[in-house]
Formats: sequence, structure tokens, C-alpha cells
Amino acid sequence: MGQFLYIYRMTAAARQEARITAEAAQQRMQLWMKWLADLEAKGHLKDRGQPLEFEGKVVRGDKAVTDGPYAEAKDLVGGYSIVDAGDINQAVEFTQGCPALIFGGSVEVRPVMRINY
Repeated sequence: MGQFLYIYRMTAAARQEARITAEAAQQRMQLWMKWLADLEAKGHLKDRGQPLEFEGKVVRGDKAVTDGPYAEAKDLVGGYSIVDAGDINQAVEFTQGCPALIFGGSVEVRPVMRINY
């Protein structure tokens, strides 16, 4: 059993489409809560995570700080969650039904590396 990070991504076009009515936004949020509740009920949800704001900063090794994320980026990160799964293939299976996939986004699935200190 390991932990996996879900990184929810969307294209700039999907982000524009996300600017919807309050009623539609509530319906989308209900889909997210239902999907996350299902993962939690099955014992797979470690951390619901949070959605991320669209603005931010990027800090580089030369201490340069620039605005980001960049508009020319292909995909924008919209949020994250952490799940427990037997392996990466099972973690990928758990993404089925994720609202990000329904509305033109994607889910990047990354194993969390365990480091023993």
C-alpha cells in the first residue's frame, strides 16, 4: 500500500468554461463531494486536498521571483488530493468518475516517495 498524489489539471479553455453560473458551480461541487466521499468510504482517501487559486509566483534558484503560473502553460493545476492505493495502477483506477475528467481536465497520478529519516 502506498500514497499517491492526484494533481488536477485543466486547460486554459476548460478554465474559461469553468466560469459558469452559481447553480452549475454548485452542481459540479456536488459531483466532487460525491466522488471524494466514495473514495473516503472505501478507505482510500488520505487527504481531500484543496483547490488552488489561479494566480501564484514562481521562485527559481537564482532567487528570481516571477508571476505564475504562466499563461502559456499547456495545463493549469487546479488542486490536489492524496489517496492510499496498492499500486499506481489501482490509484489510476480510482480516478474513474473524477469530475476533472468529465469537464475537460486531467488527473496526474504520482507516487509519494517514502523517505525514512
